[in-house]
Amino acid sequence: MEYSSKINIKNKKAAFEYYLQETYTAGIVLTGTEIKSIRQGKANLADAYCAFEGKELFVKNMHIAEYSRGNQFNHEPKRDRKLLLNKRELKKIGNKLKDVGITLIPTLLFISENGYAKLEIAIAKGKKMYDKRDTLKKNEMKREMDRRKF
Repeated sequence: MEYSSKINIKNKKAAFEYYLQETYTAGIVLTGTEIKSIRQGKANLADAYCAFEGKELFVKNMHIAEYSRGNQFNHEPKRDRKLLLNKRELKKIGNKLKDVGITLIPTLLFISENGYAKLEIAIAKGKKMYDKRDTLKKNEMKREMDRRKF
């Protein structure tokens, strides 16, 4: 997907560690200092994951740095943040997560055209060590082929 915003914070480990199956775009419930920090590009998705609490979906362990000009009301960097999806999507995701080895991870954090922070999440299945080595070999071969073209 192509987004017009300059803020695109990617989870680079996600494609290496997991097979990504389905993606969804969700809104995030944020405080004022959190969105300001995201607009400065100070967020990290590396260790983040999504989990259900009751019937609501939350992103956990996503690091958004404290806003530099914030005061005593600044946010906590690794707090749980609620994701906004419709009921049908939540039910579909919940049913898929019942399978063994399936998890839900954030892959991309971006600012939409309307100015809202959105999080792209993916249903993923973990890779084995030999799968990761195969991925590295394929990427290396592709890089080598690209070098030879020029």
